[in-house]
Amino acid sequence: MRHGKKLNHLGRKSAHRKALMRNLASALIEHKRINTTLAKAKALRTYIEPLVTKAKDNTTHSRRVVFSYLQNKDAVKELFEVVGPKVVGRPGGYVRVIKTGFRRGDASEMAMIELVDFNEIYTAGKGQGTGGRKRRRRGGKGGGQGAATAATAATAATAVAASEEEE
Repeated sequence: MRHGKKLNHLGRKSAHRKALMRNLASALIEHKRINTTLAKAKALRTYIEPLVTKAKDNTTHSRRVVFSYLQNKDAVKELFEVVGPKVVGRPGGYVRVIKTGFRRGDASEMAMIELVDFNEIYTAGKGQGTGGRKRRRRGGKGGGQGAATAATAATAATAVAASEEEE
């Protein structure tokens, strides 16, 4: 039985897997977003989350601990000087894995993994909220299927009227 063995071996020996994770983590820290297979992205997520947590407190000891994982001075410097201060208020969940489809050559499921606070698309929309109030799922006047079909019928009628005016 396989109880308590969560680590995905990725079809590699231990040293090869460690080298792969080091290289992927260094690339993610440097570029903030990389494309890889889904299995590697999920394994990288569990590998890099504790390192980013260590980078929140910039001490010599935490730098040495992170360096023992990454073995890359440039990646450690980038992690502690750029990434760490930006995620200091976030209590976890520093990376996002997004499925991107299948690779053409071998149909492997691909994914994009990125650092959450370095995505300009999502962070630009965060500043323009609805006044800090949560929206309700239900309620309101005339919600449900009838309102949705009435709204689509109204937009279809205006589209027909607009096309008749053009002729």
